[in-house]
Amino acid sequence: MNPADDPPRPLSTPHAPGAGEPPDLTLDELLQHQGPASSPMLLLVLALLCVLPVAGVGTLLSGAIALLALGWARGAPPPALPRRLGGFRLGPVWSRRVLRALQAVHALRQRWFRARLSLLAHPATALFWAAWIALMALIIFLPLPLGNVLPGLSLVLLALGWMARDGLALLLSAASGGGAIAMLLWLGDLAWATLANLGQGLRV
Repeated sequence: MNPADDPPRPLSTPHAPGAGEPPDLTLDELLQHQGPASSPMLLLVLALLCVLPVAGVGTLLSGAIALLALGWARGAPPPALPRRLGGFRLGPVWSRRVLRALQAVHALRQRWFRARLSLLAHPATALFWAAWIALMALIIFLPLPLGNVLPGLSLVLLALGWMARDGLALLLSAASGGGAIAMLLWLGDLAWATLANLGQGLRV
């Protein structure tokens, strides 16, 4: 079944931070907190973790996002996280922060996201968005300064837009990802110019 064929799923209300013992969640447990798994829901959680400044998480999750893109293109169900990745613990501090962020995203979706420009979320566009997810995963993987923020935000908007059939959110996803691509090209040009100047200095 194509991801677009799944009806929009409501985000479940996460565990309330501060209630009882502080949570120390694994990635698998975090996904279980969000209710029934779907490809957009898995993408949302993984992308949100990439946006948050948790050292090394973007590099760790980029491969899982790329695998999700393959399934998205084929209309396959979301893959289970590898055992080692699914068992990765966020720790109490980041568990609370991620749960709060998911609560904020839930409130944002209810208020601002709705079906519009729905042709952009048609099943026929799934292959394009799968390629887009893979491209954002590649940028997240690269060790760029703050390189996770724009591609991660692009994927968050993509997941929310897909679930709500909100084409405007998908356009914003493309704009955010376009900014990530522009930043990558600028950094590449800067690195090339630096190497060229260094080579000229060595020849003198």
